[in-house]
Amino acid sequence: MSKIGKINISIPEKVKVALAGNIINIEGPLGKKSINVDLDMFNLNIVEGKEISIKPKKVDQNSKRLWGMNRSLINNAVIGSYKGYEKTLELVGVGYRAALKGNQLNLQLGYSHDINFDVPEGIKIAVEKQTTLKITGSDKQLVGEVASKIKTLRKIEPYKGKGVREKGQYILKKEGKKK
Repeated sequence: MSKIGKINISIPEKVKVALAGNIINIEGPLGKKSINVDLDMFNLNIVEGKEISIKPKKVDQNSKRLWGMNRSLINNAVIGSYKGYEKTLELVGVGYRAALKGNQLNLQLGYSHDINFDVPEGIKIAVEKQTTLKITGSDKQLVGEVASKIKTLRKIEPYKGKGVREKGQYILKKEGKKK
């Protein structure tokens, strides 16, 4: 039995969930999301628009693996359409700064050139200070993907800790060479 799969998903009042064929449509104040669910393998019950339960038709090794994942995908879409997701990035280093120019994020990360990062659709990036970015959106996977792409533009250096990092991320610093 899947520990996560057994838990029912509660639906907030402002979120609408509809099942059309194999596709579950979730619509809320922050956005829409469609998820393809294999109804040959799972039973999906929407109880009076307040709760969703997902159960496998027959429990075997393959369905156990997919049960918790499908439940998590539906739950993430419900939370994303109601509250949304956010990640905060910090630019640590002398002269590192960010600015938003229209639909592009302009980053100065110590290279000889500026980096222009195109903001994808469905994602909002706010530059709180010159060194703090807040990435928000309704799709958990897309928010994490954008944060990861920005972090790879300047990886954290282990001696001084310079680079792009998530807020609260622990950096293992190395000791410099001794005389």
